[in-house]
Amino acid sequence: AMLPRPPFPGEARRAAGAGRSRSRPRGAGSGTVLLPSMLMFGVILASSGLLLMIEKGILAEVKPPPLQPAGGERSRRGGGGGGQEAPGELEAEVLRDIRNRTIRAVCGQPAMPRNVWELPAGQRRTVLRHLLVSDKYRFLYCYVPKVACSNWKRILKVLDGALESVDVKLKMDHKSDLVFLGDMRPDEISYRLKNYYKFIFVRNPMERLLSAYRNKFGEIKEYQQKYGVEIVRRYRKNGGNSAGDDVTFSEFLRYLLDEEAERMNEHWMPIYNLCQPCAVRYDFIGSYERLNADANHVLERVRSPSFIRFPERQPWYKPVTAETLHYYLCNTQRRLIKELLPKYILDFSLFAYPLPNITNEFCRQ
Repeated sequence: AMLPRPPFPGEARRAAGAGRSRSRPRGAGSGTVLLPSMLMFGVILASSGLLLMIEKGILAEVKPPPLQPAGGERSRRGGGGGGQEAPGELEAEVLRDIRNRTIRAVCGQPAMPRNVWELPAGQRRTVLRHLLVSDKYRFLYCYVPKVACSNWKRILKVLDGALESVDVKLKMDHKSDLVFLGDMRPDEISYRLKNYYKFIFVRNPMERLLSAYRNKFGEIKEYQQKYGVEIVRRYRKNGGNSAGDDVTFSEFLRYLLDEEAERMNEHWMPIYNLCQPCAVRYDFIGSYERLNADANHVLERVRSPSFIRFPERQPWYKPVTAETLHYYLCNTQRRLIKELLPKYILDFSLFAYPLPNITNEFCRQ
């Protein structure tokens, strides 16, 4: 039975939590230890009315709301790429309310950090090096790899005058001509966290993981050599001769299961570890599924020049479709997926994404 839901908050507050994730290699004979406050978190989910939604996500097919064109902001700016067209504003408002209510409940717990200075040093370094600064337009953007962050970095460079247009064809340099909050003095950091507009963009966790897997192990030799060779050697019998370009999705998930979340590569580190949304009070949480409309909302909010629009999707980009995700999940051991879910549970719950559907009925379709 569902428990009563707490009231809706009036406006967006903070995004989700900075829970720690710990795991040990299963070869050592120990189980996975995750999120000490998981029991408390389950109670919070139940009290906020989200437990049923999460159960339905894994027990039955979740049908998304009908997609409709977005309103005025998109028509003024046009462009945009990466996610789907925005759903209707009513559905979007319901989703924002769900996220706000859950974030308010989780981040209001006594054990949760209230600011970045309450975080352990390693967690604080992670979030500060993922917060990009625009002093001219007074905003902070926490970039999440595999959630259109390259296009947002392109926009920041245009706003700062380092790039002529978002359409300039060049390989993205993810370091130069960008200002990171972590490079500033503590007083400068505190001032910007208190006074600047702050936003992040989120994505379905399993879709993000699949996007990272296909991109990094299917296309990027550096990742094949740095991670792929080790993954195959660790999880495949007689895998010592692999060049790292043949990592299977199951092997990748086993690797994630054995990694500490706080030490993961940023492309598959959970969003709550990257951006610490309880310690940083984000004013807006955009989503990959509403990328065009949400990006335009942010551009309007920070009063960027009207000629700046969100870039079109690059022609080489291979999107993760619902069918692609369905195929990979249904051809992966259920036990492996279910064991991995706790490591990303805050990303699912706080940002209102249903858990993956891996029932026999759904996978037969």
